[in-house]
Amino acid sequence: MAKVCRAKMNVTEKRQSSGNWHGVTLNPVYGDSPENKLFFASTPSGEIKMSISADAAEHFELGKAYYVDFTLAE
Repeated sequence: MAKVCRAKMNVTEKRQSSGNWHGVTLNPVYGDSPENKLFFASTPSGEIKMSISADAAEHFELGKAYYVDFTLAE
């Protein structure tokens, strides 16, 4: 079974780029909840930037948190 590393990220920016493409930026969570403190202790800084289709961008809401799973692609 593949090992997974999970991050919890907030959508901090969402913008329409040229044509059908949209930009989405995610940064690590922070805050007072026990879960967010745990994730922040492991990932205090970082950034994920994506250029994605309008259909894919609809899945992301500004200010909301999302889990991001990293699995080795073999």
